[in-house]
Amino acid sequence: MKVLLLNGSPHMDGCTAAALREVAATLECEGVETEILHVVGQPIRGCTACRRCKEAPGRCVFDDDLVNRVLEKMERSDGLVIGSPVYYASANGALISLLDRMFFAGDCFRYKPACVVCSARRGGATATYDQLSKYLAISGMIQVPSCYWNMVHGTNKEEVVRDGEGMRNMRVLGRNMAWLLRVLEAAGKTVPLPVLDPPVKTNFIR
Repeated sequence: MKVLLLNGSPHMDGCTAAALREVAATLECEGVETEILHVVGQPIRGCTACRRCKEAPGRCVFDDDLVNRVLEKMERSDGLVIGSPVYYASANGALISLLDRMFFAGDCFRYKPACVVCSARRGGATATYDQLSKYLAISGMIQVPSCYWNMVHGTNKEEVVRDGEGMRNMRVLGRNMAWLLRVLEAAGKTVPLPVLDPPVKTNFIR
């Protein structure tokens, strides 16, 4: 089993990375392979709503940044963790551009365990948590809980590591994801996946 962790911070070794490393270390202790991918640090274009991805499902028509590379890794992964710092009570803008295109173009998310992790100095983490969780919900992913909101607090990685409650949240999150992966693996041998109804598009214009 493998879990992909996305670091949506421009800092490869900052607060968000410290939180993700705690989740990853716990998953590794539980026998789950992990990969932390730093997705911010180069230009990522926003979605243009061209819908060309519907002609070639699973891929975005723009192939000059990380989006399709992340989709390829996600296809080979059994779970997903999305980490972001808090900017103005919301997630990093480049990360949002990546997620908009990744989740719109991709078809490899349904019924895979997933969660989000937020890092803040003080406020705005719950708003960011809600914002990022919506990507998981609309894509049919199974959201993994911890023992509190999945967030850490600190101005730098040293302070984050000293956030005892936040670090505990990350460890519980990792163990819960490992447990759910094992449950799904066992259930997959005997319990079929739900059957989806055909899609229905309803507009509000009469």
